[in-house]
Amino acid sequence: MAEHNTLGEKGEELACSYLKEKKYRILARKWRYKHKEIDIIAFYEGIIIFVEVKTRSSDYWGNPEEFVNRRKQKFLIEAAEKYIIEKDFDMEARFDIISVIIGEDETHVEHIEEAFYP
Repeated sequence: MAEHNTLGEKGEELACSYLKEKKYRILARKWRYKHKEIDIIAFYEGIIIFVEVKTRSSDYWGNPEEFVNRRKQKFLIEAAEKYIIEKDFDMEARFDIISVIIGEDETHVEHIEEAFYP
């Protein structure tokens, strides 16, 4: 597995642990619809939450969340719509980003609620 994939896996594990600590219920991980993937689907206080996790080893090139561009958002929205239809959910939904920096000396996790809107 490539180094960036290993880093991404670690970031997703940290994001899941973070959400569980905050009492979110994890419904799915790496949920796929065609070539689109949602990293984490969670439930919290009556809201279904679609989470994109971005992990980097530093913020040298920018904060991880800055790499969730409009194209990526569109993919996530399309996949989320399919998930909601497939599961027959009728509830509020939102899109969050969890930004993870795994540095040599420390790890930083930031949860950005309502990071973007459909």
